[in-house]
Amino acid sequence: MAAYTYLTQEGHDRLKKELDEMKTTGRQEVARAIAEAREKGDLSENAEYDAAKDAQGLLEMRINDLEKVLATARILDESQMDNSEVRLLSDVTIKNKTSGKQMTYKLVSESEADLRNNRISIDSPMGRGLLGKKVGELAAIDTPRGMLQFEVVGIAMG
Repeated sequence: MAAYTYLTQEGHDRLKKELDEMKTTGRQEVARAIAEAREKGDLSENAEYDAAKDAQGLLEMRINDLEKVLATARILDESQMDNSEVRLLSDVTIKNKTSGKQMTYKLVSESEADLRNNRISIDSPMGRGLLGKKVGELAAIDTPRGMLQFEVVGIAMG
């Protein structure tokens, strides 16, 4: 049995919408590209046909991945979560002990991670280092720049 994928309602809805789009519009576009390439003659030397078939394979692989994620998805209600320690869906404010810079991140599942929006995966080195920490505790996190120390300044939900 596959492990559960924990998602917010927003993340679940976004993945469901992406899957529906791929199954309809995405498949139609790929089929159209294959048909156009097929019309151009000899398939054994047709680079457009090969590219369209590759695109179809990638699309079907992504559809399969999304179906697996959604099949094992469990939607978490942020309002019911405890914020005494860093957990999945926590908004955690940390302070870099070297630079003094403060940052706030939301810990999410891998499928919802988006660093541009300060959403980090609980499976990332930063996420794993912060899980279970309480306000005031230090997290030592191995980064590409070496070992960094972060102090947990605040924990909130939603």
